[in-house]
Amino acid sequence: MSLQEAISVIMIRNVLLVTMPPDPDDSTIAGLQEKTLEAMSTNDVRGLVLDLSKVEILDSYFARTVAETAQMVGLMGGNTIIAGMRPSVAITATELGVTLGQTRTAMTVDRALELAEQNNGANLRR
Repeated sequence: MSLQEAISVIMIRNVLLVTMPPDPDDSTIAGLQEKTLEAMSTNDVRGLVLDLSKVEILDSYFARTVAETAQMVGLMGGNTIIAGMRPSVAITATELGVTLGQTRTAMTVDRALELAEQNNGANLRR
């Protein structure tokens, strides 16, 4: 199984849960964007929870792709929440100057799913 195949995309109600493998290569990272946007376009998705809890190393390409994917999800009408970012990954992201714009973060997938549910309720009331 290739690393790109190791990207898990699960639909939970109207939220996509995407889990990245521990040490993704460039094709896996590109696959993140492709799989996420394809799932956004074929399902009634209101949000994305991107689980980075297994990721140990963040390079500039990965950081840029995560930020771009979150922006693309926003353009498609969804909200992105990044879950499980390790301290070393957060440090590297900061050192690389990564900005996530409107993207929220959570320490765990459970908390991210709670935030996504709250966001969906707020969107329905608008």
